[in-house]
Parts: sequence; structure tokens; C-alpha cells
Amino acid sequence: MSSRLQGKVAVVTGAASGIGAATARLFASEGALVVGLDRNVATTTDDVITHQLCDITDPTAVDAAIADVLATHGRIDVLVNNAGADVFSEPLSLSDADWERCLSLNLKGAWHLCRAVLPAMLAQGAGSIVNIASVHGHKIIPGAFPYPIAKHALIGMTRSLGIEYAARGVRVNSISPGLILVPRIEAWFEREPGARERQTELLPPRRIGSPEEVAYTALFLASDEARFINATDILIDGGRTQVYHD
Repeated sequence: MSSRLQGKVAVVTGAASGIGAATARLFASEGALVVGLDRNVATTTDDVITHQLCDITDPTAVDAAIADVLATHGRIDVLVNNAGADVFSEPLSLSDADWERCLSLNLKGAWHLCRAVLPAMLAQGAGSIVNIASVHGHKIIPGAFPYPIAKHALIGMTRSLGIEYAARGVRVNSISPGLILVPRIEAWFEREPGARERQTELLPPRRIGSPEEVAYTALFLASDEARFINATDILIDGGRTQVYHD
């Protein structure tokens, strides 16, 4: 490996599985000291990644987790806000509780982490925040309300924070994955025979993306190679969002 994050301290949320786990592993292999936060226990263990239980919707828990990272390592160079969850409903059937759950998981949680790490990044005059958004933040898919609202807002927050702190050495970017083969997608395919084949056919490359492909983009944005990239969103969807009609 090229040690592109050698000596850097990285916090990755949703690190117990899927994109978060792939990102944590890749960052560690590139020299970073990685702390993975998740409300679930990691399915695999790795001596080079420190896993902590943390609910990102609880600001007190987030502040405590970040304070622990700073007390242990003295700095935080990279934050990857990956934790989130699908919340889909017919709009008029959506309960207030599910509305709040969608925003808490997919927007407010990322803000809790940003707010917790920014003082340290600003004090050291350097830092990279990578928010994992979604193609739902670019295109509207029927039946997915209110998830796109949170992801549109997450991209907006990315751009706003990126501009706000650019002159102080902190970059904020986002990634918008399309269909990626994470555990919840695997579970969907198991529940619905033929879904994998139908979804694959819709994608221009005729294949589904892997968590590692998202992780490599996060690695680039986190590294000094991307030092002039800020307030930007990168789509990772095989070109699907550029197709006007099936």
C-alpha cells in the first residue's frame, strides 16, 4: 500500500458493516489510525481498527466519543459520516416519528459529528470531512419519500460547511453512491427473487457497485491528493443518474 493516510487519525461512522467497514479497513491499510463508530457491534474484528459503540442520533454520546478520540490520539484529521438508514413511505402515510427518524439518522447525525470534530480541525488548521450522501440527493425515486429530503440536505450542508471553513484549512465533500452491494441490499435481493437481475439491467455497466469502490473515493477525498477539492459531491453510480429513460 501507498500509505496515503500515514499518521492521520480518522473517524468513520457506520463502521460495523457495508461501506463504513470497507472504508475503515482501507483507511487503516493506508496508514491511518481508525476509530469506527456504530450503534451495532462490528461483524469482524481487526486489530488496527478501534471500534466504539455510538448512536449518532445522540449528541451527548457523539461528544463523548469524539472527546475520547481526542484524549487518546490528540487530533482528528478525517471524519467520514457514513451512518444512516433508508426511511421510505407514502408521503401522506408518513408518521411524525418516522419523519424525525429519517432526519435524525441521515442528516442530524452527520451534523452532530461535524459539530464535534470541527473545533479540533480548525485548531490544527487542517481536516477533511467526507459525508456519504446518495443518488437520492440528486434524483427522485418514487416510493422513497422522505429519504431524498435528508440526502439533498446533507449535500447542502456539505457545500455550506465546505465554503464556511475553506480558508481555515478544512475541506468538506460528499459522495453519492448508487446501488451498492451492502448487507441491506443483499437482504432485499434475498426477499425478492429477480430483483438483483432487474436492478443490474438498469445500470449502464450491467453490474452493481461494491463498498470498496465507494471506500476508494473516500480515501482520495480524505487524502492530501484532494487538497484543492472542496464543497463538492461525487456520484458513484455507474452513470445511472445520467440516463433519461430506461
